[in-house]
Amino acid sequence: MSTDLAEAEGRSDPSARTSGGLLRLATCGSVDDGKSTLVGRLLYDTKSVLSDQLAAIEEASRRRGQDDPDLALLTDGLRAEREQGITIDVAYRYFATPRRRFILADTPGHVQYTRNMVTGASTADLAVILVDARKGVVEQTLRHAAITALLRVPHVVLAVNKMDAVGYDESVFTAIVAEFAGRTAGLGLSDVVAVPMSALAGDNVVEPSAAMDWYAGDTLLSHLEHVPLGADPTGKPLRLPVQYVIRQPSADRRTVERWLAGQLASGLLRVGDPVVVQPAGVTSTVVGLSVLGRETDLAWAPQSVAVRLADEIDVSRGEVLTADPAPEPLRRLTATVCHLDQRPLRTGQRVLLKHTTRTVPAVVEDITYRTDVALARRLPGRDGLAANDIGGVRILTAEPLAVDDYADNRRTGSFLLIDPQDGATLSAGMVDAGADHQPDH
Repeated sequence: MSTDLAEAEGRSDPSARTSGGLLRLATCGSVDDGKSTLVGRLLYDTKSVLSDQLAAIEEASRRRGQDDPDLALLTDGLRAEREQGITIDVAYRYFATPRRRFILADTPGHVQYTRNMVTGASTADLAVILVDARKGVVEQTLRHAAITALLRVPHVVLAVNKMDAVGYDESVFTAIVAEFAGRTAGLGLSDVVAVPMSALAGDNVVEPSAAMDWYAGDTLLSHLEHVPLGADPTGKPLRLPVQYVIRQPSADRRTVERWLAGQLASGLLRVGDPVVVQPAGVTSTVVGLSVLGRETDLAWAPQSVAVRLADEIDVSRGEVLTADPAPEPLRRLTATVCHLDQRPLRTGQRVLLKHTTRTVPAVVEDITYRTDVALARRLPGRDGLAANDIGGVRILTAEPLAVDDYADNRRTGSFLLIDPQDGATLSAGMVDAGADHQPDH
């Protein structure tokens, strides 16, 4: 999330996460399923395209001999940038309707860019998984469904696109929905809604389709406007990873005050609240709060804040301010990872583990299983994890970390594995201490 976006969200009241508010969504699907056209259609039909940009697209479309604007051109430039080497960052699109604001993570469909999908979906409230009605469910569809389930995205839309290419046949749509449900039954996806559509023609994207009167559900946009938002981060226990320690003179200039700065991952923080500094386990009390340079009595996730404690205790970057129930600091982690690097991840490999604002040396003690996405089953992980593999690992860290289970807190339950030699990101991980990590037999 960009700094500007983080600050913009930090200024909103915690009660804003209602039926309105801000919805984060990620679009994903296989190559040529029509994702670019769908994103363009959403932007175009919600009047979220600048007039000069629309004029340029219309002119480019006319030069190609097309009467209507090619909406895929709205994202073609971003896709070309990815092909030139942007392999971790995700392009975000912003649009709004009178009912709700949206941040759309535009993720690519190529297998080699699966890492982008992990990045885009990691903060999403909803994932739109596209399927080409002519091709049906393919392996990349299943891979994106598995990652969506792994990242615990609360809501999923199965967007069966290009229905115009199959004559708007209801039986084609029904068969694809049934196949998707059957092949993803073991993933644990929740709240899956299927929508038949044609992004090219605009059917059931923003406006209902006259060609599919057999479909009685919402259009994609209507569903996006009404779907419940994810869990309110302010309702979770306090977690504030310390990013920076600020030293500044007190108001009377007689002493130097220490302020602990960071972004609230979850919870509320008030002046007077008791806190526990993890992993040290030291306790103190909040005596000062500052948000955007102004002192306040209350702060909430995901605001960026500065905190002053009552006691002169040693707190540095990477430690976490917590409140009950506080996590127990751990050195051994059981987790599921999506491997992102071309080099395989192997048992015994030495890595750096980045958890929130802290990075510590670690070793991969065991790779417990590797997921066969096509067959939806676990295989032994003795050969390691290749690029885009999903698997289970056990990791030993050099220092204890204040981690939560990913199911409880997506921010403090996630981590990255980094190559200590060149700094490359190897894997994205989710802590799941209570999960069964045995391969299927």
